[in-house]
Amino acid sequence: MTTKRKRSLFIASFILPTLVLYSLFIFYPIIRAIYISFFDWSGSSENMNYIGFGNFREMYSDPIIYKAIANDYFLIFWKVIGIMTIACFFAVALTRFRMRGASFYRVVFFFPNVLSIVVIAVLWRFIYNPSLGLLNDILSLIVQREVEIPWLGDSRYSLWALLPPAIWAGIGFFMILLIAAIKSIPASLYESAEIDGAKQWKQFTKITIPLIWEQVKVSIVLIVITSLNGSFAIVSVMTEGGPDNATQVLGYYLYQMGFKQYHMGYASAIGVFILVLSLITTAILQRLMKRDTVEVS
Repeated sequence: MTTKRKRSLFIASFILPTLVLYSLFIFYPIIRAIYISFFDWSGSSENMNYIGFGNFREMYSDPIIYKAIANDYFLIFWKVIGIMTIACFFAVALTRFRMRGASFYRVVFFFPNVLSIVVIAVLWRFIYNPSLGLLNDILSLIVQREVEIPWLGDSRYSLWALLPPAIWAGIGFFMILLIAAIKSIPASLYESAEIDGAKQWKQFTKITIPLIWEQVKVSIVLIVITSLNGSFAIVSVMTEGGPDNATQVLGYYLYQMGFKQYHMGYASAIGVFILVLSLITTAILQRLMKRDTVEVS
């Protein structure tokens, strides 16, 4: 056996198990969901009635789908702004400003990522409790009168109320990602900028952001993808899509259709739609954020 063939077999021995697992748990479920989306099926019987694009036509005339799409992109927009702004601030503060106890703060800010999203959602449900919640207690102290705002029970506030826990849960990971990118920037660039009279904001916009742009782009894409596919958990625990579908998102609506109303064919069609929406959104973002890569020798 030649050396080249041995090398190929060695590489294949590592790739093959991963490929098998990926096919089993990712690729096959996607193909199966696409197949089921063409049927009227309860999910628990053997009777699968082929209806072609009937489920997709039903989606087109379903007003809740449009509400869910709007809510998903509302959460995506504010999560990208909130997470990236705060993560960038802390990443710069813990690297460029040489704060004392920087390692301790990194652990503190990363701590929410260690917790399950279910734990975070339950915690924030207590914070938002209209009678016993911490938020209303703080507001009562500020305004010097009793405040009992139903944050999760009023459609005026419920969708906005999902943002703080969602943003808080995501800051730590992206902060660490940006810290690693900032640390790879040569200190000599900042020293030269200071000699030329550039202030901190100028250094941030002209040196830091251009040199960590690839990490920023990856972070934004990750936030978008995880929001389109992962808002289910926080909505499920905190609001269950209510009140009156004010916090409904595609992921939770899929769950309702498939596992509460036993309309598995329609749920699969929603899943396929989420996949297509994720691919289109990612492609658009990649195009919008495309720029020349800045390299430092």
